[in-house]
Amino acid sequence: KRFSIEGRIYPAILPVENTQVTGRVLLGITDSELDLLDKVEDVEYERSTVNVSLIDTLKKMQAYTYVWVDKNDPRLDGEWNFEDWKRLHMNDLLKITTVFMEEIEGMGSKSRMDISESFFQQKAEE
Repeated sequence: KRFSIEGRIYPAILPVENTQVTGRVLLGITDSELDLLDKVEDVEYERSTVNVSLIDTLKKMQAYTYVWVDKNDPRLDGEWNFEDWKRLHMNDLLKITTVFMEEIEGMGSKSRMDISESFFQQKAEE
């Protein structure tokens, strides 16, 4: 199930019996791209293998997803809504991701969490 997280602009996925999460399956991801995704997801998430069913072909396969590490996190706050996220948070997440990618390309050491916290601190000061 996908949850909103209080104080975060991205969702958490947790395994919940008899629920499913709709998403996209990216094929042909290289090891270096997967490593980059691991860095983007940072320490809050753990890459896990899940069984998926493709809607368009009904084909079943295994894929990686990023599961929220702390299943007892008190900040988990109800079901996440994609349309609300798109309207309220998508632009901020794109900005944070752009800065993070520039940090990686420049061989910097800031984590995605560091950049995210800095971004929102600056935004609050404006």
